[in-house]
Amino acid sequence: MRYLTAIIMYSLFIIGCKTKAEFETINEDLIPVTTISLQQDTVFQEINTSGQFTTDEESNLSFKSGGIISRVFVQEGDAIRKGQLLATLNLTELNALAEQANLAYQKAKRDYERAGNLYRDSVATLEQMQNAKTAMDLARQQYTSAGFNQQYAEIRAVRNGFVLRKFLNEGQYAAAGTPVLQTNGAAEKGWILKTGVSDRQWAALKPGDAAVITTDALPGTSIKGTIWKKSEGIDPVSGTFNIQIKLSESPKSGIASGLFGKAVIRPAQKTLAWSIPYDALLDGSSDSGFVFATNDNKTVQKVKVGIGSIEKDYVTINSGLENVKAVIVSGSAYLNEGSQIRIANR
Repeated sequence: MRYLTAIIMYSLFIIGCKTKAEFETINEDLIPVTTISLQQDTVFQEINTSGQFTTDEESNLSFKSGGIISRVFVQEGDAIRKGQLLATLNLTELNALAEQANLAYQKAKRDYERAGNLYRDSVATLEQMQNAKTAMDLARQQYTSAGFNQQYAEIRAVRNGFVLRKFLNEGQYAAAGTPVLQTNGAAEKGWILKTGVSDRQWAALKPGDAAVITTDALPGTSIKGTIWKKSEGIDPVSGTFNIQIKLSESPKSGIASGLFGKAVIRPAQKTLAWSIPYDALLDGSSDSGFVFATNDNKTVQKVKVGIGSIEKDYVTINSGLENVKAVIVSGSAYLNEGSQIRIANR
């Protein structure tokens, strides 16, 4: 009997050792990872973007009538004042046309007066007098139009600002409506930074939200600004929504139209988001990325997330983690979709 008991105990010992060995072998196949639990918080999400400096008062100035350019009084980069004479046409042709219109009007006026006298003497009919009056009115309107064209044979500044570009020079022919100069109103209304943001960022931003602007042209300088305007439609070229940030105090120098600038915008509106360590983010871009997540602490899944902002040590996630309990922080280099894991959190 004791012999039989010994055999049974020995068999149980062998089975127990085998089970333990198998368990240890299975554990060795699991990938050790560390995780963090997720909790959604109400946060301010800073938005990083970039764009170009411009103004809301850029204008392409041209002559109303075509002709040879006589003088251009400014160069690119010159400061201009409202009403300042910028360019003129050679008036020889316009003056001749105006004189022809004047002569035609004077003749029509005499014809009308003569027809009126003849009508009173019952020599001319009422219709003849009325036709003479119509011809006189037409000639007067043509004379007025010729004088108007003479007046706009010069270009004057419509506001204080700067000359951005000079398209034509003296002696060149300028067709009617062809741009000769491009100006802006930076000296009057200040600079703005025009930038593009994603649809999610556009929805979070409101006019009046604060921004801090920097540019390589002014190293070490931070310029305060506020969102001035936001577009109501997408830009078909860039695929983004345009935002205009107005500088609170425009520098007296150092900024030019088309200059590149960066902005950090802090929306006044709070949003719900998750904060995760930077190391947990995989394949991140400016607005999206991936993380490895687990809900059962046994298997992993690769989840696409929307990025709100990227800071030094953490990333703000604003979408994609709604149904996730934990995110894997370390060990992700050895993981694939569906990998078996064991939690090694300390």
